[in-house]
Amino acid sequence: MFDRLEQTEARYEELTQALASPDITNDSAKYQKTAKAHSDLVPIVEKFREYKELKKGIEGSKALLASETDPEMRTYAQDELTELEARIIAVEQELKIMLLPKDPNDEKNVILEIRAGTGGDEATLFVAEIFRMYSRFAELQGWKVDVLSSSESSAGGLKEVIAMVEGKRVYSRLKYESGVHRVQRVPETEQQGRVHTSAITVAVLPEAEEVDVKIEAKDLRIDTFCSSGPGGQSVNTTYSAVRITHIPTNTVVSCQDEKSQIKNREKGMRVLRSRLYEIEMEKQQSALAKERKAMVGSGDRSEKIRTYNFPQNRLTDHRIGFTIHQLEAVMDGKLQPLIEALTTHYQAEKLKQEATSLV
Repeated sequence: MFDRLEQTEARYEELTQALASPDITNDSAKYQKTAKAHSDLVPIVEKFREYKELKKGIEGSKALLASETDPEMRTYAQDELTELEARIIAVEQELKIMLLPKDPNDEKNVILEIRAGTGGDEATLFVAEIFRMYSRFAELQGWKVDVLSSSESSAGGLKEVIAMVEGKRVYSRLKYESGVHRVQRVPETEQQGRVHTSAITVAVLPEAEEVDVKIEAKDLRIDTFCSSGPGGQSVNTTYSAVRITHIPTNTVVSCQDEKSQIKNREKGMRVLRSRLYEIEMEKQQSALAKERKAMVGSGDRSEKIRTYNFPQNRLTDHRIGFTIHQLEAVMDGKLQPLIEALTTHYQAEKLKQEATSLV
């Protein structure tokens, strides 16, 4: 672990020097790329340097204890040593977490989808409240929320709402929110004061990046032929028409609009790129649909990941056994304690998996 940290610090120093180099500062693209790489290393390098300072402090306190005879000074050195040793254990754990393999989606914006499940009108009202909760949380984080589509219910709630959430490391903070959220409370329409249980589904999807269509020359077969008109008659006797076949997908494009073979080829390539782009997007949407289904299940109450119990002012996340009796604050967007608890839990799980894989 410490070898990796030393290498990371050395890389950080290299990037620091590179940022001052004219070759980098005069090239906007290179500068942005280098600055991003440098910025990514700052947290771990700062934490590693804190670790090294703590280690020096521990060595100093031990040396003082070994040489000092004054009782008061020894007590002071022992107290300082105890404090430093506790802190260095915590910092070492933080470093281990920082060295875990990064989720490639952590830096991405997200598509947030919230839909009513079981519970009728009460579920639609809860969809609106949960969307407000996430919107308030996003506001506190300095993120931007843009509603892409929504469907209102007759009760004044939302049957569903789909929004884009943009900002710094949005997916890393919201990725554990996907699943069935259950609410227990007395609806306003309930005459006898009975507690009802409803459920909604939340899906947090990393924003799909625009698909770049890369066409290799070896994947193309290009045939030329004479342009033909109605009834198959020849329009001209030159081989200006072009048929392009993309071999891996067996996508075929023909173009004969222009008298120039070069122009027909250019048009054909544009059409081919558009078709391949559509194919890739369909694959991507299919994958997202499967991911969404796995995330939210059927929306049944029994599949809950979390319960919001209003009569008891209690929120419980069933995956990690986390309970907080500050439901009003949570519904107002103060999700930080819950987000941190989930993040800590799943990071600990990853550390266990890493340790097991090394055995």
